[in-house]
Amino acid sequence: MRDVVSPSIRRILCVFPRYSPSFGTFEYAYPLTDGVQAFMPPQGLLLIAASLPKGWEVRFLDENMKVATDEDFDWADAVFVSGMHIQRPQINDICRRAHEHDLAVALGGPSVSACPENYPDFDYLHVGELGDATEELFRRLARDTSRPDKQVVLTTQERREMSEFPIPAYELIPLERYFLGSIQFSSGCPYQCEFCDIPGLYGRNPRLKTPEQVTAELDKLLECGLTGSVYFVDDNFIGNRKAALDLLPHLVEWQKRNGFALQFACEATLNIAKRPEILALMRDAYFATVFCGIETPDPAALKAMSKQHNMVVPILEGVQTLNSYGLEVVSGIILGLDTDSLEAGEGILEFVDQSEIPLLTINLLQALPKTPLWDRLKREGRLIEDSDRDSNVDFLLPYDHVVSTWRECMGRAYTPEKLFARFEYQVIHTYPNRIKLPNSKERLSFRNIKRGLTMLANIVWQVGVKSDYRREFWKFSLPLLKRGDIERVITVGLVAHHLILFARDASGGQQNASYYSTRLRDMPVAAE
Repeated sequence: MRDVVSPSIRRILCVFPRYSPSFGTFEYAYPLTDGVQAFMPPQGLLLIAASLPKGWEVRFLDENMKVATDEDFDWADAVFVSGMHIQRPQINDICRRAHEHDLAVALGGPSVSACPENYPDFDYLHVGELGDATEELFRRLARDTSRPDKQVVLTTQERREMSEFPIPAYELIPLERYFLGSIQFSSGCPYQCEFCDIPGLYGRNPRLKTPEQVTAELDKLLECGLTGSVYFVDDNFIGNRKAALDLLPHLVEWQKRNGFALQFACEATLNIAKRPEILALMRDAYFATVFCGIETPDPAALKAMSKQHNMVVPILEGVQTLNSYGLEVVSGIILGLDTDSLEAGEGILEFVDQSEIPLLTINLLQALPKTPLWDRLKREGRLIEDSDRDSNVDFLLPYDHVVSTWRECMGRAYTPEKLFARFEYQVIHTYPNRIKLPNSKERLSFRNIKRGLTMLANIVWQVGVKSDYRREFWKFSLPLLKRGDIERVITVGLVAHHLILFARDASGGQQNASYYSTRLRDMPVAAE
């Protein structure tokens, strides 16, 4: 793609839209860090930036950190935007501002690929993944950057092999300002959970990068200043189990070469608990966290949503197995399922207590386009388009009851006493099962030590002195500090602070009850 011939240099402004505040992006923790301003780097748009024709100039703005200014738009010949459904208002706002400067605007990514009809104002729609549509977009802009007379929709028919992807343009962003780093190894998932749009967008046969590509990307992440954690954003890290087994030894060797400079996290289906050979290698590569979409502890509900693979092993047993390999589990939980009873919230809270999972993202069911759930509810006339609701699903239970159940679950699951008790369980039953890390120069660099001390000082002051839950914090932290486990105090302190404050706002009705809700709060559209 970089071989596209252009008669002149083009200046491309890549703008990633702001997220609305949500449970999973940890905004409440940012003031306790050393300057974090956003959650994870936007992989897709960074990939496009790296794929631009040779000689083209690019400027990259993540509006979670810095809003695109008039000067940025004046500099550009064209604007590229990408985003997810939840960012739709912010996506359209970027388009509006770019058109005020008479710039052609191209939109790609998962939201427009699922629902191109939602974006009538954009000049170019890029539907699908990197491929022939991307090349055609570049050719058109190489010929003429003026706005077309009518919207042009370019749909990928031939996807570019992931083994031929360039390294995302990490050098364009301040990596040290992100809460987590990100990397992609595969695309697609073999399972067809009713509510999930991944198979419809990216296919059921996972496509793969080579292990050498992944380690080269990790090298570049370090080179560009990343510290801390890297999240594998794959839809399912074990979607292709053989590929995961092929990759993991390379990650182990990379960690050894680089003094275990980073820790890893990923998403995977819970049946990973039946794969000890994978779990052992993940432990050796220092995977510390795995997100599992448990969704519900109700077997009947799992069967109804075509998620029987969660029942390959009893759920609580599976969680304990992952803990035994040093993996802290993060879980997704859904409220508003057709199988839910009026007591569904109590069942979820009981599961929280039994599983000892510290962080569970509890969301209302949302029907996404290109999912079996969307198709079924559309047939049943149960899709509701109402921007004042937190879900587009006409629940079988009363809507107000489902929302109030969500608020009660958030309020009760994330009291400081309950949350720190679950983290204490991890201190006893999970963290000791991780490999002992070397005191390498990479881990003990001046920058890392300064960063850690800055965050520790912020946590001690804001949480240990000023917060109303300081008693629970010190009860958890003092034994760790006596053992010299400062890193654990920092990581748990950051996460717990966010969870407690967000849950309080949620239980008080000040947060959206679904990650996918586009109901606006706190002015998520960029300021003028």
